[in-house]
Amino acid sequence: MTDGPIVTAADMAASGSAAGFAADAVRRHMAGEMYRNAVAANDYYRQQNVTISRFTKIVYSSAGTPVDDYTASDMRIKSNLFKRLNGQRCSYSLGKGVSFVDVSKGGEDTTKKALGDRFDDDVMKIGLYALIHGISFPFWNMDHIDVFTADEFCPVWDEVSGAMVAGVRFWRLDPDHPWNATLYEEDGYTQMAASAAGTLDFAVTEAKRAYKVTYEEVPADGLALAVDEENYSRLPIVPVWGSDAHQSTLVGMRGGIDAYDMIKSGLCNDVNDCAQVYWIVNGAGGMDDRELDLWRAKLKLTHVAQVDAEQGQAATPYVQEVPVASRRETLAQIKADIYEDFGALDVHTIAAGATNDHIDAAYQPLDEEAAEFERHMREGIMDLLALQGIEDTPIFTRTRISNTKEQIENVCLEAEWLDEETILRKLPNITPDEAAEILERKQREQEERMAALPPALAANAKGTQEGDAGDEGDEGDEGE
Repeated sequence: MTDGPIVTAADMAASGSAAGFAADAVRRHMAGEMYRNAVAANDYYRQQNVTISRFTKIVYSSAGTPVDDYTASDMRIKSNLFKRLNGQRCSYSLGKGVSFVDVSKGGEDTTKKALGDRFDDDVMKIGLYALIHGISFPFWNMDHIDVFTADEFCPVWDEVSGAMVAGVRFWRLDPDHPWNATLYEEDGYTQMAASAAGTLDFAVTEAKRAYKVTYEEVPADGLALAVDEENYSRLPIVPVWGSDAHQSTLVGMRGGIDAYDMIKSGLCNDVNDCAQVYWIVNGAGGMDDRELDLWRAKLKLTHVAQVDAEQGQAATPYVQEVPVASRRETLAQIKADIYEDFGALDVHTIAAGATNDHIDAAYQPLDEEAAEFERHMREGIMDLLALQGIEDTPIFTRTRISNTKEQIENVCLEAEWLDEETILRKLPNITPDEAAEILERKQREQEERMAALPPALAANAKGTQEGDAGDEGDEGDEGE
């Protein structure tokens, strides 16, 4: 086996045992960029910015020895930019849930129903970790989705096709407990655990079993026996990338966040340190350190400075000025650059009452990033559906602010030339799922009203509807 961080199917085939392969795979994965970036991204997402946490102020003694400066203020302000911006991109595309039926087709979203009530929440988790870790690994587990992350899952790639053909999930409760691992392959999964904390010396605890097992209870002893075992058509774990770059969003954002936090923390520390009043004492050359300390203590207590003017003595207060304006300007510029580079939307840049044209222009960078993100999410969701024998395409409804009044007015102006389905699709704040439900409900209400009519009136109303439809068809024939 090779020593690089990328683990391949050839490495798995060459391994002597499942436990040995899992240990080697986890070890190599932990040494790789994907894992390191995922761990760092977790810290920044939890507002535990690594750089500012480790920063210390150094001063040098007269001998040139560096020592920690314990006299200076040490406030460490950690921004929430990483969580906020990734949350914005994820919510923008996935916040209104995923639909699988176009409004123009009407009817019920049967695909969405088959996926269960948790599906939208699971998709949000898939998307979020695909962004902050660069990749996520949703596992279709019988009737729901378990989302594995890059800091707990080592993918195994095919050297020829580049497809993921296996993977090792590893976890532990805390550093005092041993590691656990599961090796997922196309023909089943194997569970294992380490013998002691701090090691990856795995041993198989449960032999390979199929993903789908049917149990039947034996009446005689009440035990459940496996009577049928079945696997999926392929590995039921799907890699979902967050972008074409195949890397954590922290990679391009970390430097800006670190600079922002350093300057902001430095500003607060300087303001705190410079709030002290320093005294410039003239004519105190004959005073030793003890006398100066006593003079300062008395001044602090009585707020009166006693000097002998005839002896040329004077005490002048001095307060350092902090360049607040320049630092605030720098902070604003760094923040704006972070937003621009990430393709995020700063809502404070949109003026109240802005037209939809101006709003659309402000959203353009976010739309461009969303298109790339949604493409990868669409591929991942379709792969998950394929495991269940479902062929359908997800539809994303973006969450965005708009001049709702202007948008509704435009729809009303066009309404006389549009059908009900198109009108619903154009109205703001109505998702495809909601539009389908509205159309279905209106159809049902119409059928109920027809059923409540006397037979003669019902037949007349039905004939009128069919006549209207026929007239439209005749007009079309005449046009030909």
